[in-house]
Amino acid sequence: MAAPALLPLLASLSAMAGGPAPETCSALAGRVGQVEVVRAQPFVAGAFKPEGGGKTWGSYAPLPVSAGLCRVQGRIEGSIGFELWLPQDWNGRLLGAGVGGDAGVFNYRDMSLRIGQGFAVVTTDSGHKASDPHWMRGAKARADYEHRAVHLATQAAKALVRRYYAKPVDHAYFMGCSGGGRQALKEMQLYPADYDGVVAGAPGPYMPLQSVRMLWFALEQQRQPAAMLSDADWALYERRTFEACDKRDGVKDGVVENPLTCHAPTANLLCKAGQLQDCLTAPKLAMLDRIIAPLRDERGRAMDKGLLAGVRTRPGPPSPLLNAMWADALHDDPDWDARQFARSADLAAINAKMPQLRADSTAITPFLKRGGKAILYQGWQDPSTNAGPTIDYYAALARAHGGVTRLGHSVRLFMVPGMYHCRGGPGADSFGGSGHVPASGEAQSDILWSLIDWVEKTRAPAQIIATRREGEAVAFTRKLCPYPARAAYDGRGNSRWAASYRCVTDRAMARRLR
Repeated sequence: MAAPALLPLLASLSAMAGGPAPETCSALAGRVGQVEVVRAQPFVAGAFKPEGGGKTWGSYAPLPVSAGLCRVQGRIEGSIGFELWLPQDWNGRLLGAGVGGDAGVFNYRDMSLRIGQGFAVVTTDSGHKASDPHWMRGAKARADYEHRAVHLATQAAKALVRRYYAKPVDHAYFMGCSGGGRQALKEMQLYPADYDGVVAGAPGPYMPLQSVRMLWFALEQQRQPAAMLSDADWALYERRTFEACDKRDGVKDGVVENPLTCHAPTANLLCKAGQLQDCLTAPKLAMLDRIIAPLRDERGRAMDKGLLAGVRTRPGPPSPLLNAMWADALHDDPDWDARQFARSADLAAINAKMPQLRADSTAITPFLKRGGKAILYQGWQDPSTNAGPTIDYYAALARAHGGVTRLGHSVRLFMVPGMYHCRGGPGADSFGGSGHVPASGEAQSDILWSLIDWVEKTRAPAQIIATRREGEAVAFTRKLCPYPARAAYDGRGNSRWAASYRCVTDRAMARRLR
């Protein structure tokens, strides 16, 4: 049931549905309740190009759009920006495109990738603009970022779709990675009727705890300059670790299929007498060992499980999102001194102040009862939203919903060997996830269409083919398997191609579910 504060807005959205006759694009402009369409413009095929480029939109910058469309630009409650693109050749589906990091922009990349496939696509800036560095000081902006903006933009989009096409959405899907993956989980957890299926990439289910880890060790290295690890230091650790474990999956390819079985000692990284390169000094090695071990609180108790073998972290100062979260949201002080950061107390405080920032709730029964489907994906080598917490969230879901086999009828997790955050890394990292180019539109190699097949044709994804590209050329392909399975080489075929692999249950991965 909708929260009381949302009821007037939802009523106004219902009023937007209008009669059965389709409306022209320009007729969508105007205000209905708290939803204002500021501009609605039609574009013939090949004529549309959003303003701004890579510097403005970062990794969400648009790609060329060839489809004819109606571009809708609007606001909800005066502060939640949204864009909705309505294609001339509509496939009857709505796709929500999530935004990660501290948001404040639109996900033009996924919109431009998918509108050519016939989706009506909607995205939101999460209730603030990236140009406002201190947006987290506002209670409404925080709540919109946590969960409200995506939900309200979805409701507005559905009403506008009905007006424009004179028919409701047949099926609705949501896809995002990083913060966009967290948004996907929140939709499943809080608003089970919004989407028939969600794709949640690298979702960071317990973002506040991940943020404690990132900020604490950034501060520790600032306090000990001799121990500060550079990008080259992390690259050395990653390379040496995976050199030691690479062959264990039967293929020497620079990718470890299952890092849970990789246990490479770090002591061999220590510089020998007179050695100046390809090694770590004693202070750096000590810091490395601390970072990859479980994070400890002030009393020495473990707060998490540490990092998986070979996983690097983000070097340098804390990210701007961390500063906004702790300085602006928690302490309401842009000049807050991060050296005052208290791991346990500040974690408890941010959980109280922004309770919906966490996306680790297992209470998804309403979503499951509606027939909702969810696919989670996660890079094993993700340095930002680490793999361990995503696996542990899936394990918690399994325990809460009758075990992994039963959960697998509705929710599946696909781990991606060698992939960093959302994409990148030495592994096969292109499979139709958020921002992946190209998006094939075929269920066997496009995770969104795998989800659609699952929802609309009841074909659960048993595998997804991922591709590694070097420039325009395909370097190799791999099978991604539903957890706790992994791809195993058959020992006979060409090890570059996915056809030479089969999905087998991995004991170490299964143990992590207990």
